[in-house]
Amino acid sequence: LNFYYFNLNAIERFCGEVRRLCHAERRKDFVSEAYLITLGKFINMFAVLDELKNMKCSVKNDHSAYKRAAQFLRKMADPQSIQESQNLSMFLANHNKITQSLQQQLEVIVGYEELLADIVNLCVDYYENKMYLTPSEKHMLLKVMGFGLYLMDGSVSNIYKLDAKKRINLAKIDKFFKQLQVVPLFGDMQIELARYIKTSAHYEENKSRWTCTSSSSSPQYNICEQMIQIREDHMRFISELARYSNSEVVTGSGRQEAQKTDAEYRKLFDLSLQGLQLLSQWSAHVMEVYSWKLVHPTDKYSNKDCPDNAEEYERATRYNYTSEEKFALVEVIAMIKGLQVLMGRMESVFNHAIRHTIYAALQDFAQVTLREPLRQAIKKKKNVIQSVLQAIRKTVCDWEAGHEPFNDPALRGEKDPKSGFDIKVPRRAVGPSSTQVFSCLLYMVRTMLESLIADKSGSKKTLRSSLEGPTILDIEKFHRESFFYTHLINFSETLQQCCDLSQLWFREFFLELTMGRRIQFPIEMSMPWILTDHILETKEASMMEYVLYSLDLYNDSAHYALTKFKKQFLYDEIEAEVNLCFDQFVYKLADQIFAYYKAMAGSLLLEKRLRSECKNQGATIQLLQSNRYETLLKQRHVQLLGRSIDLNRLITQRISAAMYRSMELAIGRFESEDLTSIVVSVVLQFCQNTNTTAGVHHRGE
Repeated sequence: LNFYYFNLNAIERFCGEVRRLCHAERRKDFVSEAYLITLGKFINMFAVLDELKNMKCSVKNDHSAYKRAAQFLRKMADPQSIQESQNLSMFLANHNKITQSLQQQLEVIVGYEELLADIVNLCVDYYENKMYLTPSEKHMLLKVMGFGLYLMDGSVSNIYKLDAKKRINLAKIDKFFKQLQVVPLFGDMQIELARYIKTSAHYEENKSRWTCTSSSSSPQYNICEQMIQIREDHMRFISELARYSNSEVVTGSGRQEAQKTDAEYRKLFDLSLQGLQLLSQWSAHVMEVYSWKLVHPTDKYSNKDCPDNAEEYERATRYNYTSEEKFALVEVIAMIKGLQVLMGRMESVFNHAIRHTIYAALQDFAQVTLREPLRQAIKKKKNVIQSVLQAIRKTVCDWEAGHEPFNDPALRGEKDPKSGFDIKVPRRAVGPSSTQVFSCLLYMVRTMLESLIADKSGSKKTLRSSLEGPTILDIEKFHRESFFYTHLINFSETLQQCCDLSQLWFREFFLELTMGRRIQFPIEMSMPWILTDHILETKEASMMEYVLYSLDLYNDSAHYALTKFKKQFLYDEIEAEVNLCFDQFVYKLADQIFAYYKAMAGSLLLEKRLRSECKNQGATIQLLQSNRYETLLKQRHVQLLGRSIDLNRLITQRISAAMYRSMELAIGRFESEDLTSIVVSVVLQFCQNTNTTAGVHHRGE
């Protein structure tokens, strides 16, 4: 019931904002990008809630059970309760009810499509220019484009007419939806973006204009093709990061913070932003491939290993990836988690550089860059521009003397003297009193700057036309660069979001599809274990060092279950699976390591003469391929669900037990043989040792 009333209140509030902004007197007014993006987040919320309501049958089942119990207990005797129950039943029973209600209320607002077109165009611009940082922000922009077009294409408005008027660009959106066909919706649920287009009112007569609605797959979902570029980016960035990490963290030979120049701080600032963007890009790749696979499960015709009676989730995970795709996913996950650790170690260095650079950029822009536009505005008596520029300077300026210089000629609209007028801008690595205060301050500055360069200003002549070309370029450059300031100030939280791969474990939607036949899937269908087990089964030497990174996915899922979902039962399920998987992991790994070194010892005892004789007889004895178990044997502090595990000790215990069993077998066989075998064995061993010793001595002479 709370969900039902929340939906009504949210639609009413959203439509109220749209109605206010679409009023005839307000239509030409300036609306900030931050406000439009907030409305876009509203649209995204409606899209997600409606899809969740459609897909999750548990809500309807729970309500039906409650109704039956309430009728039996006669709890709903008053008319209001009965009416509420009926309204809720109709709300849950009708598919797309939230979307329908929203569209019906929007269509009575005159000019609503113009505001939605502004929101869609802003999302297109942000997506095209990569004005996002986390994977969730990227996918939100795409969902707002699709759902926004669906809301605009109705009985009152036609998106194809808006496209003809060049109010929106459908060809560009079609290109985006073709490149990225499926995006994560919530947890293990996904949405095909083309579905928004296919279900719109005027799609049938304009079907030929869309390429994203065809069934062909996009290369975006072929992770193997992406690996070449990902490896190059990873190698290049790791090399650059290592150079700074060695001087700043490891050797301690970096210069004191006060001795660094603005350019050095800017380099560290750019490095931190580049690292976050790469991590976000790789995480998005992984989640997009996973989402596409869940929407397109395999079958026995596509994969001969897939049995006829395989479950839906099993066909989407266990049998839906080739060996190359599994290795590629493991490698990308290892790159993400490895780089996350490296950047986490440099967090203090990055935080200092970020604060210093942001402070310097704000002060230089406000005190120096805006000085000339302010002079021109005062001189030409452009009072509105003057008041905006002065408000920006009062908001952010940290003057060296504690106040604005009174003798500044620019404040009187006069030119600087021939000797010049020197403004000393201080340098500090000042963190804001709180990220909320900084976000508010940055929002005000960016909004005031937008009002100066926006195409809409509420009057016939825009403020932009009153500014000079270089000034507009400076403002646009600062406005573009300052977009990431809020993300970077929250560096630790942003780093976590850019590396979050927790959704690879969650499977609540698919559990519901089993209709109660399963309360949980076996570990053979769980993606973290599928990737881990694939490395162990194939014994691929180049991948063996990455095996622990796949298990780290459980850490992400547990963190998300506790901090986002805030559900103890989800964490308990993850913990139970981790206990089972880790036991299997240690058992398989110890067994492999013991067999590997046993084979190596046996190989060393084989004579070259025996090998050559076997080769002459057509039976080649393969040389043992080296594997990288040494790295795993050095791991004494594996972090898993908050525990520190000594992997070396666990493997040593199992290998020691296997060694004892092997020795007991050898001794038992020795004792069961007759005396002749013992004598012959001793004689042969004696002869071999004698021959070896003699050979050594002869070579020594």
